[in-house]
Amino acid sequence: MKGRAGVLYTLPLMLWSCIFFIIPIIIVFIYSFLAKGLYGGVVWQFSLKAFSALFSWSFFRVSLVTLLIAVLSTILTLLIALPVSYYLARTKNNTLLLALVVIPFWVNLLLRVYAWIAILGREGFLNHLMTFLGYRGEPVQFLFNFWAVVIVHVYTYLPYMILPLYSNIEKFDFGLLEAARDLGATHMGSLVRVMLPNIKGGIVTAILFAFIPTMGSYAIPDLVGSTNSHMLGNSIAYNIRTANNWPLASAISLVLTLISALGIMIYFFLNRKPARHKVREAP
Repeated sequence: MKGRAGVLYTLPLMLWSCIFFIIPIIIVFIYSFLAKGLYGGVVWQFSLKAFSALFSWSFFRVSLVTLLIAVLSTILTLLIALPVSYYLARTKNNTLLLALVVIPFWVNLLLRVYAWIAILGREGFLNHLMTFLGYRGEPVQFLFNFWAVVIVHVYTYLPYMILPLYSNIEKFDFGLLEAARDLGATHMGSLVRVMLPNIKGGIVTAILFAFIPTMGSYAIPDLVGSTNSHMLGNSIAYNIRTANNWPLASAISLVLTLISALGIMIYFFLNRKPARHKVREAP
């Protein structure tokens, strides 16, 4: 009876996963091995042309740009999120500060991106501020380049890093830091050698929360980037909407899915608990 109840409890989750996760991945996998249709779609004929196109220079360049943007954005986000999370964890009345971290989730992503366009544009806030401070040259184009994409990604995924880091740092025993300083460690040394190893799980989770969605990003590089900063998400959209090459778009999506799965496997590997061995009592 208990077994049947457990199946009934998990049935909605299983159906949800099958309909919105497993079945779409299977469709993408099948499409990647089919031939391109003339006006879009696929021809039900086995073909490896989509995967052969992945070895072209254009795909390699877009993949390199995507990886570089994802790595730089993740590193910068982590460098900002760590001290912020530490400060939140050490602050007693931090309800307002946590609310400020969560508030961006209430606003649509596109609205937040357009807000950055209003800040970084030639007629935006940043150029007006430079003019107010005495700059008299031509307006600076902060938009439509590599660094604009990185900056907006850092802003977008910063809350996704702060929350898991805060959750782990809050549970940390700060008395260990005081003990380390009593033994001669500096403040920074105690943080690096004592606290960081103890919040490794939160750091790995935060990195995955920023790195994986950045790898598949589409809207941000499309709105604030240029042709030299297009990412794999833009290549997927181009092959679906313009080139009518659904198999190639499916093959690129499959690559991103494998990268995401690899990241999750690394997470479980780094956070696995060592097996406990029973100690036999001496006779």
